Amino acid sequence: MTNERKMRLGAFLAGTGNNMASWRHPKAVTDAAINLDYYRQLTRKAETAKLDFVFFGDGLYISEKSHPNFLNRFEPLTLLAALAMDTTHIGLAATLSTSYSEPFTVARQFASIDHISGGRAGWNIVTSPLEGSALNYSKTEHPEHDLRYRMAAEYIEVTKGLWDSWEDDAFVRNKETGQFFDPEKLHRVNHKGEFFSVQGPLTISRSKQGRPILIQAGSSEAGKDFASQVADAVFTGQANIDDARDFYQDVKGRAAKHGRRPEEILMLPGCNPIVGSTPEEAEEKYQEIANLVVIGDALNYLGRYFNDIDFTQYDLDEQFPDLGDFARNGWESATDKIKKVSREEGLTLRQMALRSTTPKGPFIGTAEHVADTMQAWFEAGAADGFMMNASVLPQGFDDFIDHVLPILKDRGLFRTEYEHDTLRGNLGLVIPANRYAKTGVAQ
Repeated sequence: MTNERKMRLGAFLAGTGNNMASWRHPKAVTDAAINLDYYRQLTRKAETAKLDFVFFGDGLYISEKSHPNFLNRFEPLTLLAALAMDTTHIGLAATLSTSYSEPFTVARQFASIDHISGGRAGWNIVTSPLEGSALNYSKTEHPEHDLRYRMAAEYIEVTKGLWDSWEDDAFVRNKETGQFFDPEKLHRVNHKGEFFSVQGPLTISRSKQGRPILIQAGSSEAGKDFASQVADAVFTGQANIDDARDFYQDVKGRAAKHGRRPEEILMLPGCNPIVGSTPEEAEEKYQEIANLVVIGDALNYLGRYFNDIDFTQYDLDEQFPDLGDFARNGWESATDKIKKVSREEGLTLRQMALRSTTPKGPFIGTAEHVADTMQAWFEAGAADGFMMNASVLPQGFDDFIDHVLPILKDRGLFRTEYEHDTLRGNLGLVIPANRYAKTGVAQ
């Protein structure tokens, strides 16, 4: 079986895994989040498997209630630079906040990573949902949700303009004539907007993929509109194929008003595979992971979505409490989903807390079942690919690479060799034209 359209696959390498008690798993490397050799090994395996990219998340605020992986972890751009020197084809993506950084600095940082890696950088654009972030940046108040997205839209426009400071053939470097660059191909962005005032030009040229891949993960109305405007790829978190298809069509349908085609945006739902040789073995693995979490930690984890509310004030075995619109500024789509699920399924606070730490998604079962489910989503227009986000690393990652991926390759759904040496090329996305080039066209 062969398919012209191929899945795009990334791997979220989050220390010991996305489950907050993953560090307790027998196969976990407890210092994984600050272990460079560990990340190098996983990234090399991902590259050997021909995945599109690996991804590293980030956050700017922690408390005693934070996920253990968040308490002690690398600054991700530094990690990308290290991994760029150890790989040749796989994309390298990381999170960076537009609410607590400056466009000029970030444009330089990501352009540098893009050059160091030979055109393999990706930026997951976040606006920082945790209100405590402001306290780490000399701010007295955290911007509210929709304001953060307005700031982000202007921020990205400035950053993209800075990346275009130099046309691709601006640097002549003619030793005979003494001309190093063509001044007519140097451009200042000269931006003066609501939030930012930036002259430019940037102190580094465009990379071989034009600019880093832009990724976005917000599911609120503001987030979806922002994604349709700027994102090359979107991380999503729907729990079933119907919701994923609706989200897919919603975001791609918004692209036209921004002058974009639907195929310019890749939709990548999260895939948390738990793989067993039988359905029963997969269920046993799930239960083992779920049982790692103690209820107090689960309540703390759930509380982070609600600005660290103290859930111990409520009865564990009563219906999940009615919190109204509480904490919508922080995690609007996440808190709405928690309330909806708890209401529709009649979950108690205890059940909802444990569910939040160990979601039971559709990608649990044999390798064939996981591959079948991914294929169904892909062919139904619910996904262009997936973000593999394992509950426990390296176990979940290894199981997916060793058992599920060969099935997808045999079915012609995923590559057996890289098509290109840049992230943009492997994702099948065009190189954006430099906005200042008189004859510039997308390639």
